[in-house]
Amino acid sequence: MLFEFIAVVTVGVALAGIAMTLRFITRQRLPKWIIPVFAGLGMLFYTIWSEYSWFARVTAALPPEIPVAWHNADAAFWRPWSYYQPVINRFTAVDLRTAQRNANFPDQVMVDVILAARWQQSARVKVVLDCAGHRRADLIGRNVSIAENGEITGADWITLPADDPVLQTGCAGKAG
Repeated sequence: MLFEFIAVVTVGVALAGIAMTLRFITRQRLPKWIIPVFAGLGMLFYTIWSEYSWFARVTAALPPEIPVAWHNADAAFWRPWSYYQPVINRFTAVDLRTAQRNANFPDQVMVDVILAARWQQSARVKVVLDCAGHRRADLIGRNVSIAENGEITGADWITLPADDPVLQTGCAGKAG
């Protein structure tokens, strides 16, 4: 967030410099107020561009084995343009490179789920997806363990709809 602030200020200063150059070239015929207008509009447009391009920039950096399963688009009154086109501010991706299966439980796959949100640290959560039973168990907590036969013990299973995007993505990639 600090780097974004520095970038916004830099854009403002650069566009104020361009406005001052335009005033110099026109021998001061342009009004003085053009300098803060250029700076302000430049900072505003950079902020809008940065918000709308965040999702595309982050997901472009992900390898193909980490597909995005879900994203959240948000509109807010302090960003009136977001009512026209909502801003994507967080997403969930499934790391298929970490997919593991157990022969005793062929309908279950263990994968890492990546939770990413704008201006926040990304989190990795190891989960087990029950593809046939349409449920998920987060492998967090002291009581969660994997028995010798591969059974998950101590986890709370969460029932999911059959069309849950994380379930679909993880289960589709379980053969890989």
